[in-house]
Amino acid sequence: MKWSNRFSKYFGNFANKAFPRVFQNIINIIYVKIFNIDLSDFAPIESYKSLNELFTRYLRVKRDFDNTKDRLISPCDSLITQHGEVFSGMALQIKGMQYNVKELLGEEIAPGYFYFNFYLSPSDYHHYHSPCDLEVLSVRYFAGELLPVNKPSLKKNIDLFIKNERVVVIAKDFRGELFYFVAIGALNVGQMVLNFEPAIQTNTTAGLNAFYKYENPIIIHKGQEIGMFKMGSTVVIFAKGLKNLPAREIKVKFGDTIATLI
Repeated sequence: MKWSNRFSKYFGNFANKAFPRVFQNIINIIYVKIFNIDLSDFAPIESYKSLNELFTRYLRVKRDFDNTKDRLISPCDSLITQHGEVFSGMALQIKGMQYNVKELLGEEIAPGYFYFNFYLSPSDYHHYHSPCDLEVLSVRYFAGELLPVNKPSLKKNIDLFIKNERVVVIAKDFRGELFYFVAIGALNVGQMVLNFEPAIQTNTTAGLNAFYKYENPIIIHKGQEIGMFKMGSTVVIFAKGLKNLPAREIKVKFGDTIATLI
């Protein structure tokens, strides 16, 4: 097991531990202060019995979003670090550094696809939701490393998204076009969770990839929760035919409109 995976597993064990209430409150307060977390949409700080409960906190305030079919919404609270059109099978990990999309997804994609990279910091809400109505056809799990996915690491590590552990959801959108939703692991991510596929257990056996295909597609409605990270990480989506893309390097919240499907 790689050092990053081993460290992440140990940290995950610590984060899952429920300490005595007074001590746990101190841990929670320190974490919230360090990362300047706004809990106004969430339960109060003293209600979390472990760090993991704080990491994976649930929204208590409903997020409104544009339910028009062709409006693509942000799947998570995050920073859009990069977006653009896939060119010659390549996409940007960060400005000036490309990677092979086929290696990330495990299959070729047709021309005309666009991508978005969403970076979830330790302070962000860690659940991810469907950007549009989807019919899930299959899921690929790729075992790998758990290197950090922050900017310094993105600039330093070539093919970081491909090296890291990831879960690839292959679906169809309302137009019948293939849509790819990728959850990428990172340092200290104890687990990536897919609500509809409990068989996927991330950060367990090194090198053990898996593939799940559904004879009856799994219907996930726009805004419905897909799963969560048990700490911050990165989501990458690929959709065919987009317009009205926003600026790069902007903060978005789950539910914000980020593009239009054409």
